[in-house]
Amino acid sequence: MSSPDDDARHAWQILVALVTESRGDWRRRISDATGMPFSRYRALKRLRDEPRTLRELADEMGTDAPATTVLVDDLEARGLVRRQPHPADRRAKLVSLTAAGRRQLAVAKRIVDQPPAALLALPAKELALLRRALEKLGS
Repeated sequence: MSSPDDDARHAWQILVALVTESRGDWRRRISDATGMPFSRYRALKRLRDEPRTLRELADEMGTDAPATTVLVDDLEARGLVRRQPHPADRRAKLVSLTAAGRRQLAVAKRIVDQPPAALLALPAKELALLRRALEKLGS
């Protein structure tokens, strides 16, 4: 008999694999629609609500500072973000979205992330049960 911890680990592994293996098409559609690598979209999404320093953006994206600088340089060259002096830290710059960056996010938002076939194939009762369980996790 498995323990609750074993069941939780196994369920998590299944969820991660399902999401990881099924999002490639969506990511490619985002890249095609925006004309930029998916990593750029990820950065824009993190800047949607408020400006971030390069360090904050790197931490949130799980990238190092040099890679984040290259990414922000590219976004800035595309006119999607701008750097400004940080009001409280002379050494830092804040990165914020431009109007063009917001338009790119709107383009990407229109690309629907379809559920994988395995999820769509579940019987209605099982799908409803899964949804309720996941809603509990999300609240």
